[in-house]
Amino acid sequence: MQGTQLRKLEAELWRAADQLRANSKLTASEYSMPVLGLIFLRHAYNRFQKVKVEVEKTLPSHPQRGRRALTKKDFEEQNSMFLPDEAQFDYLVALPESADIGEAIDNAMKLIEDEYDNLKGVLPKNFSIFSKDLLRELLRIFNKEVLQKAEGDLFGKIYEYFLGKFAMTGAQEGGEFFTPMSLVQTIVNVIEPDHGIVFDPACGSAGMFVQTGYFIESEGLKPAEKVTFYGQEKADLNTKLAKMNLTVHGLEGNIKEGNTFYEDKHNLVGGADFVMANPPFNVDGVDKAKDTVKKDPRLMLGGKVNLPKNDNANYLWIQYFYNYLKPTGRAGFVMASSASDAGHSEKDIREKLVKTGAVDVMMAIGNNFFYTRSLPCTLWFFDRSKEHDPIKSDNVLMLDARKIYRKVTSKVNDFSPEQLQNLICIVNLYRGNTNKFTATVNSYLETSATLAKETAEATTELQKQFQKVHKTVSDFASQYAQENKEATVFFDALNIEEMASVYEQQNNLVGAGLAPALDLAVAQNEKGRGQPGQPQGIAPTENMALLCKALRKPQDKLIKQLLDVIATAVKEHQLNKNKDWKDLNLKEQLDRLKAMQQQLSGNPDEGEPGLLHETEYFWKQAHWLQSRFPEGVYTDVEGLCKVVNQQEIEAKDWSLSPGRYVGVDTANDDDFDYEERLNEIHIELAGLNEEAAALASLIADNFKTVLI
Repeated sequence: MQGTQLRKLEAELWRAADQLRANSKLTASEYSMPVLGLIFLRHAYNRFQKVKVEVEKTLPSHPQRGRRALTKKDFEEQNSMFLPDEAQFDYLVALPESADIGEAIDNAMKLIEDEYDNLKGVLPKNFSIFSKDLLRELLRIFNKEVLQKAEGDLFGKIYEYFLGKFAMTGAQEGGEFFTPMSLVQTIVNVIEPDHGIVFDPACGSAGMFVQTGYFIESEGLKPAEKVTFYGQEKADLNTKLAKMNLTVHGLEGNIKEGNTFYEDKHNLVGGADFVMANPPFNVDGVDKAKDTVKKDPRLMLGGKVNLPKNDNANYLWIQYFYNYLKPTGRAGFVMASSASDAGHSEKDIREKLVKTGAVDVMMAIGNNFFYTRSLPCTLWFFDRSKEHDPIKSDNVLMLDARKIYRKVTSKVNDFSPEQLQNLICIVNLYRGNTNKFTATVNSYLETSATLAKETAEATTELQKQFQKVHKTVSDFASQYAQENKEATVFFDALNIEEMASVYEQQNNLVGAGLAPALDLAVAQNEKGRGQPGQPQGIAPTENMALLCKALRKPQDKLIKQLLDVIATAVKEHQLNKNKDWKDLNLKEQLDRLKAMQQQLSGNPDEGEPGLLHETEYFWKQAHWLQSRFPEGVYTDVEGLCKVVNQQEIEAKDWSLSPGRYVGVDTANDDDFDYEERLNEIHIELAGLNEEAAALASLIADNFKTVLI
């Protein structure tokens, strides 16, 4: 499903789900669970149906007894839940008007819990408090054809979208149960959790585990065979969300409820291969006088328990993450930026951590990555295997990613998939792995070349269509002007010679410029495929990107000019009443021309880029990496990254803030994307307009109250 379609579907589902809040007295946290419960049911049934069809194809058939019946085991072998008849979505949708739909949904949840012990007491079962009509409408919306055909990954995205929306509406205090996907994906891709025990002691909705599952599947492996998930979460509701989220994604995990400051439910000190978390920042009020805290083995560094003196739990968490690891383990976690430079007892703990040699990567993240926090944060990464290497243990990669982001809304940023890959490439180069860099750059160049081929073909077709429409309209205008002298303006406005000249220039760009550059890029990429060292095809691909950029504006201007002339003529000369004009049947030709233009130039209103932009965009991603690492190996880049040793860190008072090391990029920014910045401004303006409309509505409501 395309990004725009997914966004539209998510928005529609959110509006439908929000009816629960609007038509009830429930708080955000109370109505979030029923909505997620319906998504859970819909997804479980989709998976059930798909597996049922696949398994039935392979079932043995006996000459007398026929095909054997499906069993629960058949579904579980395919990572699917078995659903009793009355827990299936189609059964609920088909219930008669007289049925108590709330009771039926509650019963469906109970039946599923009866089948699976790990879901006992987890699924929501309070649907009877809603009206029958409201529940039927929600079932109808969640039964749309697009959702009936939706695959697991799509449902995972929808589930994650709803978790994020509930975080934004305050469904959980501080949005604690939801870590933005960009940050989770960054953590997963840096620590690469592909085996053993994966632990999150502040697991929220289990997003870290879900992304780990995706990561392992992307390598062609099965998560259940490679890792074991352990999680701890202090809130009952969040624990339930985590279990539901894992099940929605076909994963299993041992999630236990408990306050991590006072309880270590899994006893995993020194036993985790990977630790990842987004703990609550700057927590006050941890009772450090308790014996469980004063003697906590998770706080051991340098042979003693280290309790930070100030009332701040950040350095409790940081020590937990280190001590949970095996001697070869890796950790990645989100932390308040202030922790990187905190003084006094926290500085002493940080010094001890640095001296272990385990601190691997520090990555500064910019503002607005969290739905409920606007402040920047820092991603910390430990790798305890470095402790045993005298060279590696002395080095830390400082990576300042504060200028790297994509604007999603006026208040929310994230990483695009390519921005994330670029950051991961830098980490891999630092670790001495050049394969990721080479493969990523080659992938960008090949994608750009493929898109350029589509662009050349689509542009050729567009020009043919433009010429066809232009000739049809010009012939009509010429004849019409002879019969109606006042219509000569119509004919003149077509600027036949000028349009033909621009058309010829575009044709030359495609034929004489884009096509040869494309052939050369493809040939060089084929020659360099699978070879070590530098990626291939950068120069010809750059030509393609620049040609695509040169094509876009004059092409759009030309089409707009033609459409404006036609629209003006139709209006001023009432051509819709003219029989000869009607006989041209222009609508279909114009619709085709507009569709071709949208394919090439995109749809800015929907945030959909076209082929011309995408061809240039993927070349830019390759250029971004190659211009900073021209030899295909790691090097410090001013304003972006620097490898520092412990002596340098000590000189800066044991600070782990990347900005204090990488410096400021003073070079001219050839990569500045003015179009992207205009798009950001457009998003910001849309956000301000929404806020203005909401404020105006609030003022109007208050004014009515005053008048009453």
